[in-house]
Amino acid sequence: MKVQVQSIHFDADVKLIDFIQKKLDKLETFYDRTVDAEVILKLNNEGIENKTVEIKLNVPGDQLFAEKADSSFEAATDSCTEALRRQIKRHKEKLTAHH
Repeated sequence: MKVQVQSIHFDADVKLIDFIQKKLDKLETFYDRTVDAEVILKLNNEGIENKTVEIKLNVPGDQLFAEKADSSFEAATDSCTEALRRQIKRHKEKLTAHH
């Protein structure tokens, strides 16, 4: 899956980008028709959970979105991919209900 990563106010290291790529590739096991993903990483100034991850997942005819804040980008990415996994499941159920 093609993943575009944007980091705002900092440079994301290769390890973090690889981690995000692996997590999003796992989502393809649930739904293989995913077009691409756009990931935005933000650093917030206040609080412990100051790292925000936004993921837009483009699937045919729809766009799934998740945004989570946590103390690390990895933890926020985990939460986002879990939320997207549930959304993919619902999206597939809707598709099969129509047929």
